[in-house]
Amino acid sequence: MRKFDVILSGTLIIMLLLFSLSGCDQKHTSDNYPSKPVKLIIAFTAGGSSDVQARIVEKYWKRYFNDQPLVFEYITGAGGQVGFTEIVKAIPDGYTIGGINVPHISFQALSNTATFKVEDFAYICQVVKDPLLLAVKKDSPYNSLADFAAVAKEKDGKLNIAIVGPFTAHHIGIMQLAEEMGIQVNPVIFKGAADQNVALLGGHVDAMLGNLNDVMRDLESFKILALADEERHPWIQDVPTFIEQGVNFKADIRRGFAAPKNIDPEILQILREGMEKICNSPEYLKEMERIGQPAAYLSGEELEKYVLEYTKSAEAVIDKYNLR
Repeated sequence: MRKFDVILSGTLIIMLLLFSLSGCDQKHTSDNYPSKPVKLIIAFTAGGSSDVQARIVEKYWKRYFNDQPLVFEYITGAGGQVGFTEIVKAIPDGYTIGGINVPHISFQALSNTATFKVEDFAYICQVVKDPLLLAVKKDSPYNSLADFAAVAKEKDGKLNIAIVGPFTAHHIGIMQLAEEMGIQVNPVIFKGAADQNVALLGGHVDAMLGNLNDVMRDLESFKILALADEERHPWIQDVPTFIEQGVNFKADIRRGFAAPKNIDPEILQILREGMEKICNSPEYLKEMERIGQPAAYLSGEELEKYVLEYTKSAEAVIDKYNLR
């Protein structure tokens, strides 16, 4: 055999060995995933609804993920958009995942300042369906939605309403609600639910359009005027819906988890299966009810389908309110 042929043959053997070892390493990676801590990006302030829910997941995470911890990283701003963007930009190795909110990601993906598309996420699961509500301080003079509407009309756009935004369920919701009620209000934007609550309870705003979970942890401090759901919620049975009070307004926030879209499918499946086990655990569900998080599990595939369908319908809303 000629010397050139020997060199070529040896090179091919080395390349084949490297390819084989690479394949073994990838398989080994998924078989042993996770082999180190997993970073969880939270796109809202510490102590808010997204953070509090994720802390419950954290309590059971090690049990289903090789005794490896979740490491929280708070990346806030622009109604979650800054943190959501960091999720899609992360290395898709399974060691960075994040909490996502719907419809926030749908509206933000359609805005003229979009930094991601809803197709940029690999969806792990939905964990919460949290209806919106209109709340005031316990000692507020507003005792009903009618009281609120009357004062809003008197103040003609000067009633300050706390929301978490922009391009969130709260942001779109306050515009839809004002239109349905024939009023004008002044939305005051906060980075997260924790800040929103502090502002309301401190008397810095007149009311807030928040979520059920936002008030459940300190229910005695709030007076809830209306719930944006089809039916009353068993946790606050005395609170009527907007629909009951003649206002056609329904809205909720879905909380879930996602990874960057190019993640190894085997690792994504490990994440989905582990999260499903957590979400179906009686201990977890009991904790969720204790902290006022309305649990509503959907698989990654189901959540992805919901997000894609919602995003299509959201285009009309964006155009209606000239938000591009």
